[in-house]
Amino acid sequence: QVQLVESGGGLVQAGGSLRLSCAASGRTFDNYAMGWFRQAPGKERDFVAAINWSGHSTTYANSVKGRFTISRDNAKNAVYLQMNSLKPEDTAVYYCATTYAPGSWYPIRDHEYRYWGQGTQVTVSS
Repeated sequence: QVQLVESGGGLVQAGGSLRLSCAASGRTFDNYAMGWFRQAPGKERDFVAAINWSGHSTTYANSVKGRFTISRDNAKNAVYLQMNSLKPEDTAVYYCATTYAPGSWYPIRDHEYRYWGQGTQVTVSS
């Protein structure tokens, strides 16, 4: 059974940093893209960042570009999201996900992702 488990969320002041981790199990993930999404209360789930299977290609939402960094360690079946210069508008539940199909892509649409974690809460106070 494929399972994704996020960790690292919490409460932080504006301008602070957090590092989210996502541990994957149940299959080999090193051929699949990984992504991070977030959902704030009362809002739709939004794309944050994605990384291809090798880690050599990444893409970010404009709202986090220059502040967040996605990375992965295929030996550990893990993906990370380093979040710096956090803002109150970054407050949300953050989810990691992995794609339906293997390949060199790194999609930004959530329907391209098959497996999802349970989410970790990030709260940024002003």
